[in-house]
Amino acid sequence: MRRLLLWMAGNGWLRQRIPRLPMARRAIRRFMPGEDPEAALSQAEAFRDEHIGSLFTRLGENVVRIEEADATAEHYLGLLDQIAARGIPGELSVKLTQLGLDIDADRAMRHVERLVERAADGGGVLWIDMEGSAYTERTVALYEQLRARHTNVGICLQAYLRRSAADVARLLPLDPAIRLVKGAYDEPVALAYRTRGAVSTNYAALSIELLAAIAAGRPVRLGLGTHDVALIEQLAAHATALGLGHQAFEVQMLYGIRLAEQRRLAAEGYRVSDLIAYGTAWYPWYMRRLAERPANVLFALRQIVG
Repeated sequence: MRRLLLWMAGNGWLRQRIPRLPMARRAIRRFMPGEDPEAALSQAEAFRDEHIGSLFTRLGENVVRIEEADATAEHYLGLLDQIAARGIPGELSVKLTQLGLDIDADRAMRHVERLVERAADGGGVLWIDMEGSAYTERTVALYEQLRARHTNVGICLQAYLRRSAADVARLLPLDPAIRLVKGAYDEPVALAYRTRGAVSTNYAALSIELLAAIAAGRPVRLGLGTHDVALIEQLAAHATALGLGHQAFEVQMLYGIRLAEQRRLAAEGYRVSDLIAYGTAWYPWYMRRLAERPANVLFALRQIVG
């Protein structure tokens, strides 16, 4: 099922046709409050009242015209202004290919730097999202360049990639901000762990290394981007054993998934943020969300027939 859904995520023919179906548009409601930024901002305001922060991402990747990348950068600059004006505890998570990495890497870097600087005006971090393994090295290298000039920039690393342990070691001297996720692309076994147990084991090992750096006094920011609550609580116990409290890391979950757990964790003193996606280019992202857990497929089917 997972491999089928990931194949569907990358199929151009399906990408053009499925989003037009009314039943598909009904099903997407699980994972996003709406396609426009106003829906995302309104949801973030509601989360603010529940002491849950927000991460915003406009869906879309691998733009083919530089004008699209320019427009995306301008959109995000405007969104940062809206976040500040509304007093929302929110930050952005952006994809480099959405900002033109495939077309003009230098221009993409300029776009990212503008966003980092605007985010700094509001006291927030700009998160660089991670894409497929073909982009991992370029993303890490670009992050290194940005981190040398800016302290308010973070990166997403994927625990299912075998190289991620080396990436953590490589980035630790920079006192990075790292959002650690399990990974949602279809990668070959030579590059990625393929079983749930192996991915979870590596996730825990990477998190423990980052928590150890925090316990040693390093200003590392760690976001646990997972819905595996048992794993989060295991890592919280480890943090406690290191003399750290629940504030030593953040829990970062996706909109529409385990919201009751997000609220519970926030009430228990954890720092919690909800990643709110919006935009019209939702199809590949949505299919990867379905591939993560079979229960997501069952929920989507209920939405379609309900």
